[in-house]
Amino acid sequence: MLKQIPNILTGGRLVLAVIFLLMILFVPQGRDMSFFGYLDLAFVIFVVAGLTDMFDGYAARKLNVASKFGRIVDPLADKILICGAFVVFAIIGQPKLFNLTPVQNSIIQWGFAAIIILREATVTILRQWAESKGIKFPATLSGKLKMFVQAFAVGTVVVKMAHVQTAAWGNWFTAITYIVTVIITVVSGVLSLKKFKDPTSL
Repeated sequence: MLKQIPNILTGGRLVLAVIFLLMILFVPQGRDMSFFGYLDLAFVIFVVAGLTDMFDGYAARKLNVASKFGRIVDPLADKILICGAFVVFAIIGQPKLFNLTPVQNSIIQWGFAAIIILREATVTILRQWAESKGIKFPATLSGKLKMFVQAFAVGTVVVKMAHVQTAAWGNWFTAITYIVTVIITVVSGVLSLKKFKDPTSL
């Protein structure tokens, strides 16, 4: 039973990811978004989902177990949680920044989501191809940093939606977070491409 803990945590993260995305997609509209409850619960679910990502890996190492389920579902759950969040944000028109027009905000929202998805899709395809050829393509420090800042950006948007929709500092904090996230996402993607071109560095 203990050896199933990593898989249980991974499966739980996938379930929590779907619940979180549905909560954001169907967030109540046309009411004061500073109320405590709905979005705060969504934020907690997101944080718990993120924590399971750390604990399932730790449990797998401690118990010295690895499974096909974990290898497939673990990265899938991560991508559904993060990429899905930015797509859902774009669908509902969040975050709204400064006094930008709906079109300008939409360009930022969908552009940001596209950058995240393109990076994840490219690296995932390269990793799968490399591993099919027997070439190891391990996680990198830049990839872990990228995951952290992306998760931080998701949390930032949820908090902004819940409590600081129009505050100037909320706009600036979110904008800076998005800029930093884009930079780190692109840089980590470029570093992964360089590693792929030079198998000896993998």
